[in-house]
Amino acid sequence: MKIWVDADACPTVIKDILYRAAERTAIDVTLVANRPLQIPPSRYIKAIQVASGFDIADNEIVKKVDPGDLVITSDIPLASEVIDKGGFALSPRGDFHTKENIKARLNMRDFMDTMRSSGIHTGGPPPLNQRDKQSFANHLDSFITRSQKQKQ
Repeated sequence: MKIWVDADACPTVIKDILYRAAERTAIDVTLVANRPLQIPPSRYIKAIQVASGFDIADNEIVKKVDPGDLVITSDIPLASEVIDKGGFALSPRGDFHTKENIKARLNMRDFMDTMRSSGIHTGGPPPLNQRDKQSFANHLDSFITRSQKQKQ
């Protein structure tokens, strides 16, 4: 199992949680972004820089993800593609995207996109708070624990 990070929009505090998890569990974490990233020196943490452009980083993640891998993203279409390939998707707020909920989330995303394109201001998500960070860390730890037990 590997962890892939849609790093262009991933909050620094979430990356820090992932860095600690990589060191603690010896799981490879790869950040994919269209700009250079500063990552700590580690044999478990890597960064891939892709060209700038719409969905270039997402496409790279989808190309490289294997069944059972975890992708950290708030991008609903990316999460859907990852799930279709047998991977798992966790948002930086600690929400798991699943086969059961991804269609509804895609529909809501498309609806909100239509609203915005018609000139209606829908606002963005609220800032990441302490509860979001804790939820992310808890879900990440649970996922890693389950994955490691299944390997045994």
